[in-house]
Amino acid sequence: MKRGHQVTMKEIAKKLGLSVSTVSRALKDSPELHPETKLKVVEMAKSMNYQPNLLAQSLRISRSKVLGVIVPELTSHFFSSNISGIQDTAYKRGYNVMICQSNESYVQEISNIKILVASQVDGLLISLSRETKNYQHLQDLYDRGIPFIMFDRVTEEIPVSRVTVDDANGAYQVTKHLLEQGCKKVAFISGPQDLYISKKRKEGYLKALAEFGITEAESRVYISDLKEETNKQIAKQILEEADRADAIFAMIDPLAIDVMLVLKEHGIRIPEDIALAGFTNNPTSSVVEPSLTTVVQPGYEMGKIAANHLLDQLDEIASDDPQSFILDTTLIARNSTLKKK
Repeated sequence: MKRGHQVTMKEIAKKLGLSVSTVSRALKDSPELHPETKLKVVEMAKSMNYQPNLLAQSLRISRSKVLGVIVPELTSHFFSSNISGIQDTAYKRGYNVMICQSNESYVQEISNIKILVASQVDGLLISLSRETKNYQHLQDLYDRGIPFIMFDRVTEEIPVSRVTVDDANGAYQVTKHLLEQGCKKVAFISGPQDLYISKKRKEGYLKALAEFGITEAESRVYISDLKEETNKQIAKQILEEADRADAIFAMIDPLAIDVMLVLKEHGIRIPEDIALAGFTNNPTSSVVEPSLTTVVQPGYEMGKIAANHLLDQLDEIASDDPQSFILDTTLIARNSTLKKK
């Protein structure tokens, strides 16, 4: 169900070379503006078929000045960085933030949404749980006209704006780095296959393999639910295989740390026997021994962009049409992959 494009005050302002606030005051027939300016704005609005967003106007009249945020886990360094970016941005624009944790549970995610909507937040910023495979609760939000944006853990099935990092390129850089270090059998431990980030990171992994002449049929992909017990079971499985991998790329740093513990328990030298890399740049990744090669994600910046865009939509500065913001990542090569040549 796709909503038709609605012309915004920002688009009118751009056409006329005016500020959004000037356009807003002109459409409200403000006595502060010159009659000629008001006339230009009104005529341009008519020619562009501008329709005031009645829902947004209603929200402005009775706004709670609160944004709702749902993250999979509060203890994650990455998600806490997201929240910091959201909070700092919201506070600067006169808003408070209500934060809920889904605890990686689909059922809890639905409950969180219901609680926040009942609390009359003005909009929602949502990062999906790893269990979320059905998106009807998000479709219901969309159909009801409740403003929301997704970040990091997203789905492309609901036509709302998304803020993500370039997961595919980040994974490509990690895998390419491992292959350039002389590794020939790179395993990739992914999260649940339905997760957007799992798909994108696998895409980047396979792209790097292909560039080194390794086909998808020859790839080594393992699927984890990202729980510690499962992560360690997969690491043991890799070690028991006759044609054992000489490098492991774990989809997130906590997964990589679980793998590292298993490798050490079995006397495996890192990176001499098996190189190891993660993704996220958690604080622990630089202090473990050996230090973990990983990918930096701009979590704080992601939160800022998501919050600003949602607030711009609420203020009609940005269109309701879905936009995709993709932020760059940076590879940090550390001792867990740097083999002596």
